Amino acid sequence: MKIALVGYEANVKNKVGSNQYAFELLWELWKVDKKNEYVVFLPSLPCEDLPPSRTNWYYKVVGPKKLWNFFGLPWALKKEKPSPGVVFVPGHYAPPFVGLPLVVTVMDLGYLRFPKHFTKPIYLKLKYWTGFSLKKAAKILAISESTKKDIVKFYKISPQKIIVAPAAIRKREIKIKKEEIEAVKRKYKIDKDYVLFLGTLKPSKNIEGLIEGFRFLGVEDLRLVIAGRKGWLYEKIFEKVKDLGLERKVIFTDFVPEKEISALMAGASVFVLPSFWEGFGIPVLEAMSFGVPVVASNVGSLPEVVGKAGILVDPYRPKEIALGIKKALENKEKLVKLGYQQIKRFSWEKTARGVVKVLEEVGGKNV
Repeated sequence: MKIALVGYEANVKNKVGSNQYAFELLWELWKVDKKNEYVVFLPSLPCEDLPPSRTNWYYKVVGPKKLWNFFGLPWALKKEKPSPGVVFVPGHYAPPFVGLPLVVTVMDLGYLRFPKHFTKPIYLKLKYWTGFSLKKAAKILAISESTKKDIVKFYKISPQKIIVAPAAIRKREIKIKKEEIEAVKRKYKIDKDYVLFLGTLKPSKNIEGLIEGFRFLGVEDLRLVIAGRKGWLYEKIFEKVKDLGLERKVIFTDFVPEKEISALMAGASVFVLPSFWEGFGIPVLEAMSFGVPVVASNVGSLPEVVGKAGILVDPYRPKEIALGIKKALENKEKLVKLGYQQIKRFSWEKTARGVVKVLEEVGGKNV
């Protein structure tokens, strides 16, 4: 069966969030499915790190780039011969005017729970385009049970239409050399042991709450490293550091290249994800894989991802975040062991095989 895969989410240089999910899923589909034919549609040349072309997997670059999802992509899908059995979008934004069965993926609906955390254009795009995608889709992939429940609640979609396809972490050599950790610490001027946050700087990540919690922790020989690129509405994060007089103790790295993330993770004393909402939370599993204890919010998907292998805290209570970090520091050995067990529950291979099954089911009805 021919599958049209919309690959723009994975075809970016600096991958975070939905880009990372799409990228890892593409690779795993390439590995596990040598039977079906995949045509990966892109608005620009494929990045070098995407899976290589082969008999049943190849790329088509179609234009124009401007409003690609509205014009270039639908036109290319209509012209594709023989016609694909299904169009798979590993993201929220399905192309209109296609006339083919669709399978779409939803990360989270945090924009509906916290609209003030988004600029108005981003909020409106997410709300209405996601709604269109969900209504048009034959099947919907949700990256967590939490996201599935939100789709049912906010968009009134039947739960039978939604399949959970969780994220995971890539299989790789986990051991990081001490010299690599020291090199990264030197680059970012980290002179003490440190608590790490990794993610985009935006309101939903509750970085201001983390900074307040770190102040309550009151450990002199400890730094807070906030790693990630600027997203939107991030100015108050920097203001909070100045207001609390923590300029010496809080370190901002900006975007961290993928080759450095492993060393930054492995060198941390504790990893904290204090978000107001998460669709999944891949960095939590990444931290566990490097033997780093985790503190995370007790909301959204994080309780199902963390399980009993981390400390869950109320993101609205900075003092509780501080206490969670303290507990993680004091119970590191136990949490590390539990973390190694927890990451085994999630597998890209298992997720990819489940996705193939859904695509074959939807596409088979169109043959």
